[in-house]
Amino acid sequence: MRASRWAWAAYLAFGLLVVVAYYVALAMNAPALARVLLYSMVSTSSAIAVMYGCYRYRPKPMLPWLLLGFGELIYAAADTSFYVTHYIVGDTSYPALADVFYLSHYPMVVAGLVLLIRLRTPGRDLPGLLDAALLAVVAGMLSWLYLLTPTAQAQVPTLAKVASLAYPMMDLAMFAVALRLILGAGRRPMAFFLLSTNLLAFLAADSIYVLQQLSGTYAAGNFLDAIWLTGNLALGAAALHPTMSRVGEPTKMVDPGPGPARIVALCAAALIAPATLLVEHSRGAYHDIPVIAVACGLLFLLTIARLAVLVGQQRWLAITDVLTRLRTRRYFEARLATEVAHAHRSDSRLAVLIADVDHFKSINDAYGHPGGDRVLVEIATRLRHGIRQEDVLSRYGGEEFAVLVRGAGADDPLVIAERLRRKVSGSPVVIGDGTSVEVTISVGTATFPLHGRSPDELVMAADRALYAAKCHGRNRIDVGPADALTNGDPAGTAGMIDYLQHLADLVDGWLSGREHGRAVGRWAELTAIELGLDSDSVRHAALAGQLHDVGKILVPKEIWTKASQLSDEDWQLVRRHPEDGYRMLRAVPGLAGTAVVVRQHHERFDGAGYPDGLSGGRIRIEAQIVAVCDSWAAMLADRPYHVARTEEQAREELLRCRDGQFDPDVVDAFLRLHDAGRLGALAQLPEAARTGQSWST
Repeated sequence: MRASRWAWAAYLAFGLLVVVAYYVALAMNAPALARVLLYSMVSTSSAIAVMYGCYRYRPKPMLPWLLLGFGELIYAAADTSFYVTHYIVGDTSYPALADVFYLSHYPMVVAGLVLLIRLRTPGRDLPGLLDAALLAVVAGMLSWLYLLTPTAQAQVPTLAKVASLAYPMMDLAMFAVALRLILGAGRRPMAFFLLSTNLLAFLAADSIYVLQQLSGTYAAGNFLDAIWLTGNLALGAAALHPTMSRVGEPTKMVDPGPGPARIVALCAAALIAPATLLVEHSRGAYHDIPVIAVACGLLFLLTIARLAVLVGQQRWLAITDVLTRLRTRRYFEARLATEVAHAHRSDSRLAVLIADVDHFKSINDAYGHPGGDRVLVEIATRLRHGIRQEDVLSRYGGEEFAVLVRGAGADDPLVIAERLRRKVSGSPVVIGDGTSVEVTISVGTATFPLHGRSPDELVMAADRALYAAKCHGRNRIDVGPADALTNGDPAGTAGMIDYLQHLADLVDGWLSGREHGRAVGRWAELTAIELGLDSDSVRHAALAGQLHDVGKILVPKEIWTKASQLSDEDWQLVRRHPEDGYRMLRAVPGLAGTAVVVRQHHERFDGAGYPDGLSGGRIRIEAQIVAVCDSWAAMLADRPYHVARTEEQAREELLRCRDGQFDPDVVDAFLRLHDAGRLGALAQLPEAARTGQSWST
């Protein structure tokens, strides 16, 4: 197995030795038969290598490589004929039988390359096509000026003229197709680079060969033989490389746009036409100016088209989720705002559906993030098949999806939501290697104007409905309550807050035997009052302090209780808890403001916090208060990862982080309360907080 893996390198090394031996034979004037055998050995071995590679690696389909192999076999016959007539027979006439063979191999190669292109990019690859077209126009112009026109005007026999015209025309066809392959989208394994080397070597050598034939300077055995032979070896090595079967694989990657090297190459190519015009003008050659002018016009149009495609690509990347190929949350929110404004003007209805994958964390835990990604991709596909053409589907969060239902009738959202739920749960999702997993979703729906008259109100109502669906057992649909935002305290709100408090207490019990969230809430309320905040801000600070860690319930307990250093993957989960807490609180009527405070309580005054990297006045003052109180409570309690500090040590830490991690005004107010003895000690958690079952999505 290992021997076959490196067969391509051994073949390449041995082939280069044969090339060296060929030139040594030329220098020593070795017998003609030896020179012919050495030369023909390379091209013939390349054809054999292609056939063996097809047998060994079984590319699917095999036809492109077989066409390249048969083309190389014809080329080997041409080499043998050419060098027998030159070295043994002594006939150097042009054209000869060898030229018929040489020209006959081009259609086979072009056909094989076209098939590879169609395999690699089954859809449209407009950027690659435009880039190849731009370079092909330049090559065509140069070929017309310096190969085709001189050949047509040369005083040579008709057959020689026809053959000399046929070579650059065939080369142009192969050059255009080769550029399309090289510049197109798709994977570029080692076999791809070796095949590209073969194509570029032949194109360069053939062009120089025609010029030398026209000028009468060509002689067998010059440097062109080295280029041709190296090109042959590159093709054979490409076929022997283990990645040869992957050259024709369809591309699944998103084209990020041209890199710096490609941009420089395209710019340089576009400047060749005007540079050529200057050269011809300096020579006083004006008869070819129309050809150059046409080339300049084509290059201008192709450049404009390429820029238009690039702008379109960048817009697509900005509004498309790379993993699922659905629209992004940013696009959904912008589109929702537009549709709500239209609904206001036209007095029409629309609906928002938010779906969340049930128990997705357990899927990630069991199958890893690659398995979780495959599940998300499959769910996205099923959801896409379940919506109407006029609806907008987006990936709203990690495992959340959102649907904007336009022109929704009274029952449309429920019908669509049920269809989506059935699509997802209808059959297991195959993860790989015969492994599959049952997947379900919970869906919350909200309709304009029944459940909200603004984008935020609709999303909040759908979120609350999703939360209710989770609480009611998952794999179900719930509808946002009518006029939920107009009542001061909708039915069930107090119970939902009590439940969130229970979850926050449960998390505190994982980390320490002493209270945490309840103490942070008390201290946050006192600090807000000390700072002279209004009553709403005091209420937000107090409640956010109590519930700031509720999102931790969605992170495995083992991570919070780990005594060793957290891994990068662990930190990714830990850093999600402010966002998870935000989502949970936002689903409760009347807690939208408190939810924002919870989301921001790990932001830092200097901008180095998370999840949004806010700084200074962009962070709500209530969140900055909770951050200080949270740190004080954490420092005074034993945790799995550190022992409790004394109050003096905690005070020094707050002062050290003043104006960096923490708002200096908040630190000062908090320490004034401490100096006045108004904070009190951390109480023991009740037994109920250290027992019970965790809740997760």
